[in-house]
Amino acid sequence: MSEARFGEFVLVRRHGYVAELVLDRPKAMNAVSTEMARSIAAACTALGADRDARAVVLTSSHERAFCVGADLKERNSFSDADLMRQRPVARGAYTGVLELPMPTIAAVHGFALGGGFELALSCDLIVADRTAVVGLPEVSVGVIPGGGGTQLLPRRVGAARAAELVFSARRLEAAEAGEMGLVDHVVEEGRDREEALELAARIAANSPVGLRAAKRALRLGQGLDLRAGLEVEDAAWRSVAFSGDRAEGVAAFNEKRKPEWPGE
Repeated sequence: MSEARFGEFVLVRRHGYVAELVLDRPKAMNAVSTEMARSIAAACTALGADRDARAVVLTSSHERAFCVGADLKERNSFSDADLMRQRPVARGAYTGVLELPMPTIAAVHGFALGGGFELALSCDLIVADRTAVVGLPEVSVGVIPGGGGTQLLPRRVGAARAAELVFSARRLEAAEAGEMGLVDHVVEEGRDREEALELAARIAANSPVGLRAAKRALRLGQGLDLRAGLEVEDAAWRSVAFSGDRAEGVAAFNEKRKPEWPGE
């Protein structure tokens, strides 16, 4: 297992074809400061260009929190001009995770609030242990979700349910979050990282070209009418139909062996 650090607060560990993106600011429960946001964006840029990374798991080094959102202690000292200067930096962290081209899984335990939950929502799947507490409480401090929450949450749970959660600033424990579809898998306490890494390994056993194309089709087709969505799917299919991965997959199936994906 290799490791690479991006600034002081972000770490990337490699587990074969699975990359683990670790939020590593435990003294602040992973509150996202300006420096941490830059590091998340930089790590995502590196991962997006890494053709050997077939799946990414977003985890936390803090025992009791995934991420508590924006660093409000830092923002308390900001002028209006400071806040405006920070805005594109903060957005870069969330869009960095959202735009990763390979499947992504968030492993959540403890608090995942505000921007912390938005980082999880930016992933394709969320695995949460029974200690998880999630929510978008921004209106309770005079702002709104700004890391994609107003757009990502309705896509998971529908417009009315998302509105109720955003307007009320309500926090949900893992069991209710699972029932409502805010998280995809609820696992035993302390098992979120392990379960997410195991799921990522199963995903990463598949064609990297196929995985990226499937993610493009799923993401770009979302919200389109059926005819337009099928055109998105067809374009993604054409991008893989003549690839080395497709040739290897068919050959391996017929030869009854495990494929050795060329990744192209």
